[in-house]
Amino acid sequence: MTQSVDLVEIKEKLIEKLRPSGWATKLKSYIQSSDFDKILSELYNLKEEGKRFTPPLKHVFRAFEECPSENLKVIMIGQDPYPQIGVADGLAFSCGNTKKPQPSLKNIFEAVETTVYQEWPTHQDPDLTRWANQGILLLNRALTCEIDKVGSHYDIWNDLLMYVLDILNFTSSGLIFVLLGAKAQELETLIGPNH
Repeated sequence: MTQSVDLVEIKEKLIEKLRPSGWATKLKSYIQSSDFDKILSELYNLKEEGKRFTPPLKHVFRAFEECPSENLKVIMIGQDPYPQIGVADGLAFSCGNTKKPQPSLKNIFEAVETTVYQEWPTHQDPDLTRWANQGILLLNRALTCEIDKVGSHYDIWNDLLMYVLDILNFTSSGLIFVLLGAKAQELETLIGPNH
């Protein structure tokens, strides 16, 4: 990988993709950092080694693209993207590619039905883009996952996730955090008292 040219171009394209949602301003300093260079290099090296991961690279930052930062109300954090080929669409828990809800999404729908909307339609669209557009940031502990290897990319994405939590703690208040799964629940102590 011709580091200087490719990394600069990738970073500029990502910042432009995040501009409409307002996340470019919040994430720009991290994206331009050497820490982000390490993430990109690691993903590139994995690809060169023939290791496949999900979601496709063009969807890795989709959670930030679809959720307008000025409308942010809820942060739902899961564990990994769905590890099967073609299922993960860049939004945690969303099944927009297959239109068939995975077990974790079925559980979320059932919980919403029993606790919030008793007369919720029984068939819910498994594409959660509508939730993201309403201010729900649908993240996972890792933004990528090696195919069929749950937990394989936590180390790659940990610094970015810590950066996002720091930003939210210092620039926002009153946000609701929903931590689903043991790995996500490990973050509870990092959420500021202002949320």
